Amino acid sequence: MLSNHPVAPAAETPRSPAPPASGAAPTPAEQRKVLGASFVGTAIEWYDFFIYGSAAALIFGPQFFPSEDPITGTLSAFATFAVGFIARPIGGLLAGHFGDQIGRKKMLLITMLVMGGATVGIGLLPNFATIDVWAPILLVVLRFVQGLGVGGEWGGAVLMAVEYAPRNRRALFGAFPQMGLPVGIIVSNLVFILVTATLAPEAFEAWGWRVPFLVSALLIFVALYLRFKVEDSPVFQQTQKNDEVHRFPLGELLRHHGWTTLLAGLASAASPAIGYLYSVYMLSYGTEALGLPQPSMLWLIVGGAVVHLVTVLLGAMLADRFRQKSVFVAGAALVILGAFPFFWLVDTAQPVLILIGFAVLLIAQSLMAGPQAALVAELFPANVRYSGASTAYQIGSIVGGGFAPLIATSLHASFGASWPISLYILALGALALVAILPLRTGRFDASWESSR
Repeated sequence: MLSNHPVAPAAETPRSPAPPASGAAPTPAEQRKVLGASFVGTAIEWYDFFIYGSAAALIFGPQFFPSEDPITGTLSAFATFAVGFIARPIGGLLAGHFGDQIGRKKMLLITMLVMGGATVGIGLLPNFATIDVWAPILLVVLRFVQGLGVGGEWGGAVLMAVEYAPRNRRALFGAFPQMGLPVGIIVSNLVFILVTATLAPEAFEAWGWRVPFLVSALLIFVALYLRFKVEDSPVFQQTQKNDEVHRFPLGELLRHHGWTTLLAGLASAASPAIGYLYSVYMLSYGTEALGLPQPSMLWLIVGGAVVHLVTVLLGAMLADRFRQKSVFVAGAALVILGAFPFFWLVDTAQPVLILIGFAVLLIAQSLMAGPQAALVAELFPANVRYSGASTAYQIGSIVGGGFAPLIATSLHASFGASWPISLYILALGALALVAILPLRTGRFDASWESSR
């Protein structure tokens, strides 16, 4: 049940004063190791998640949802893409609960195994022609499991990075897991470009589309190795030492930080929605509505992801220099201003202008994504931080992310134009702006400082 008082300090759980600092601060070598593990692990998780989106746009329609109408098949494939986002809040809740009880590191290892197993399972799954209706059913189940895995990933990876960070570099450290998202987009699309370029269309339809999913098995071992080598967050270790671990962190979160969690979730909706509109929906929009070749659209999406990779780091650096909230607000405002120019550029069907359109919207998104990890983490005390960060982020993912390609496809099919999608993007930017303004950050700095 949500707290009746939005974000006022009176709604917080009474806590004893911060204990004196104990133990040495993490060394630069330890920080680099954590950043590497967070970045690589998150990139692989997003690779797994995004190859599904590419496959949904390119091949899942005829493979699992054969229909005389290609639009119907595409809608069905995007609907299964959205299933992962229904599962993500559940994964976020479960991982948050246990991450606040047993540690960030253990949950990150579990989520990696869950995600990787489901991805390889999709690569091995027989299609509709082989096992009939069981093919789409099992595809939905595996997509749901993917959603569970990635749902718990973000909160843990972000907290491992942010809780190891110096106070004046939290946004920068938190940006490393955020950078895993565009890297996942880049690698997943490059793999599909390679597969489609080297195989005949018949071979790609018969078995080639499975290769990107099976490659995940090798990548998972790399991520697990890196994550085994890092120690758990010093903030969580201090929480354990102080005997401040809750038996039911989620209940504690909802009782005392429910409204904050909801607002943080709504503020987080625009960023993933923009990401999925450009990385997933644009692939089908460009090929079907604009008539551009698939390789051209894949390369444009890769180009946009490179812009995103650079600008999300810039957004984090600005957030550490100025206020995290101020940079986030600027990003939300730019989303509102850029919603219509984005499609004006894309609808020219000129690759250079499309890439400029991608860049305009992704720069706006990066001003939100850069500070987002540290901003959301700082809203919650250490003993419910994993639950709070995961729940808030997954609320945003289901409100703005998973259904964005499906909503965009339906809007374009209904109106035969792109302006309703621009209105949808504008509304998401306005929602982020309205939700972020009442939130107060930096109220739980003691939980960081006590671990130093």
